[in-house]
Amino acid sequence: MALFDGFKRDIKRDMDRLTLPGWRPFTRWLRRRLPTGLYTRSLLIVIVPMLLLQTVVAGLFMERHWRMVTERLSEATVKDIAGIIQTIQAYPQDANYEKITRIADDALNLTIAVEENAQLPPPRPRPFFSILDGILADQITQQIQMPFWIDTVGNSRLVEIRIKFDTRVLTVFVRRGSTYASNTHIFLIWMVGTALVLVLISVLFLRGQIRPILTLADAAESFGKGQRLEGFSPRGADEIRRAGLAFILMRERIERQLEQRTAMLAGVSHDLRTILTRFKLQLALAGDKPELHGMGQDVDDMQSMLEGYLAFAKGDAEEDLGTLHLSELLPKLQSGFAVHGKEMTYTIDGEDEIAVRPNAFTRLVANLVANAERYAKTLHVDARHSARWLTLTLDDDGPGIPPEAREDVFKPFFRLDEARNLNASGTGLGLAIARDIARGHGGNVTLGESPKGGLRAIIRIPA
Repeated sequence: MALFDGFKRDIKRDMDRLTLPGWRPFTRWLRRRLPTGLYTRSLLIVIVPMLLLQTVVAGLFMERHWRMVTERLSEATVKDIAGIIQTIQAYPQDANYEKITRIADDALNLTIAVEENAQLPPPRPRPFFSILDGILADQITQQIQMPFWIDTVGNSRLVEIRIKFDTRVLTVFVRRGSTYASNTHIFLIWMVGTALVLVLISVLFLRGQIRPILTLADAAESFGKGQRLEGFSPRGADEIRRAGLAFILMRERIERQLEQRTAMLAGVSHDLRTILTRFKLQLALAGDKPELHGMGQDVDDMQSMLEGYLAFAKGDAEEDLGTLHLSELLPKLQSGFAVHGKEMTYTIDGEDEIAVRPNAFTRLVANLVANAERYAKTLHVDARHSARWLTLTLDDDGPGIPPEAREDVFKPFFRLDEARNLNASGTGLGLAIARDIARGHGGNVTLGESPKGGLRAIIRIPA
């Protein structure tokens, strides 16, 4: 986990170096708002270029084709209206305008009416998104050059045009399709429909490609926590299959090494314990002599050190995942703390039952509590179990650990020469075992300064 965090920090630092100084605030803002998942980012890689392409195509189509067709249709309609006005002015003998009305209806598909001594209605507000009003008004101004009034909104299927000449007003009703490219929506429907189909295909395809990566990540995470993901097999693209196969081979090599180490340690443990047993027997046969008391203490120290070394090297990774109750664990540790005449308090916030390797987690907390018991008079443990994390904060009033040595104390066999120096029987493995168990659960143990003036130890593992 620490290696992965360092890798992310290196990538972020390299990206900051490649970014121009003026663009860094924008890139930081964009990085915070962009999705972090591979599946979502892959979808954006497919969808965003598609949307940009369709936007450009639609813009060019609207600007060129739609406007050009509307201009041609409006121009032809206005020419027909201009011809009707010229006919009315050239043949005034048709007082009822019956012939010109019939010709306009049959030949030009225009419905007209002429009103004597009439005025134009007040001007209507021009629609904001309609290009028909502007194009039609421009054509009437250029070809007819008379006062006019148009309505393209009142009836969705018809366009009403009124033109004043002399004392008369010519009212013309023309179908919207004759003045306006009304079938443009078909192009938009096809374009949007095609985009939706392509997005759906991309979603299905990417889901099938991302699932093997997620499965591989789950398998690696479970193996890192000491769990076993049954039924894992490489799937997906060739590169993902190669990564999955490499993971399986790596896992098998690590498991063989662990088995060999465990077998070797079991043999060494048996041999050394046999020798220590003979030492104890010989000392017992030698009697209770004052000069042998030191040797007896040395044998006991060797026994304690041997157990510590074997526990650190062997670890508890072979233990299966189980459940543990914080309300049972912390009182036991509190009782042991009270035996030495010291005070330990605790609080539990959240779910009491936790899913961990019980023996290993108990040893993790016990090691930190024992460390505080050795150097402090009071200890407070704050346990918080949220939906994602289990956090235990241990604050004591001991001498603490200098900031520059807080990472070194997790190294095996490391001993402090200052305030919290290990006693003669210590092995320098307590904190190393604690961090090893925490990382085996997918978490970590960190040290800091306690509000009590001593040391603060924080255990944080996934819930």
